[in-house]
Amino acid sequence: MMRLAVVLSALLFAAPAFAAPEHIPNLELQGPMEQGSLVIGMAVPGARATLDGAALPVAENGIFAFGFDRDHGPSARLAITYPDGTSFEHLLEIAPREWAIQRIDGLPQKYVTPPPETLARIAREREMKTAARAVRVDDTWFAQPFVWPATGPISGVFGSQRIYNGEPRRPHYGVDVAAPTGTPIVAPQAGVVTLAEADMYFEGGLVFLDHGHGVTSVMMHMSRVDVETGQHVEQGETIGAVGSTGRSTGPHLHWGMFWRGAQIDPVTLVGPMLDAASLAAGGD
Repeated sequence: MMRLAVVLSALLFAAPAFAAPEHIPNLELQGPMEQGSLVIGMAVPGARATLDGAALPVAENGIFAFGFDRDHGPSARLAITYPDGTSFEHLLEIAPREWAIQRIDGLPQKYVTPPPETLARIAREREMKTAARAVRVDDTWFAQPFVWPATGPISGVFGSQRIYNGEPRRPHYGVDVAAPTGTPIVAPQAGVVTLAEADMYFEGGLVFLDHGHGVTSVMMHMSRVDVETGQHVEQGETIGAVGSTGRSTGPHLHWGMFWRGAQIDPVTLVGPMLDAASLAAGGD
């Protein structure tokens, strides 16, 4: 267990450790058990894991990840099977979070209610994003501390209910960082680019960066995209620049994250931005 403790000591400085149940030996979990969070687990090499019956990728060294969507229910069942065939199950309690309401006015109406002539384009781009989400990267960069991809005032928070030009829309699945157009955006952690497009209808400049096992950063509204699909990037490497492309009211970076179908709050991995301003108006 010494190696396990050493590895976990480097994981997710902002995420609290969760004491794994005593009846599941050789298991450690790290991360908040709440809606919109990512949890990092480590078992012994050769272990297998499932969440609510769905198999989880487990690395050769026993590291794995799972996440809870914004609207996840109050519980999830984690099962671990060890190489000797012994199995253990535990019911995880998922804490609810309260979500803000954010009103955004002044958007061009075509981004609130897309005109019919744009629907085919939107459908094509949806297929591109679906295909990118299906790509799987085996590395475990997600288990190392993240950094902010850009700094500035926080103009939008994860999970808030968005009201565009007075019309309720889907929640906001990310954190918005206001910064001047052209401000460099860096990789918050190493990963492989699974999608890189300069002109998406809603997102504008868009990059998907898979940090392993489907734990993926989403960068939106970029004025410049400096990476290509399939490219490996290191943490801190410039991947593009802040902009106001797509559905946006001003220059900022939208940083979202997902794991499989679950939308994840990036702040639960990176921690608060020490020099960020308080929540301000604006965003995408």
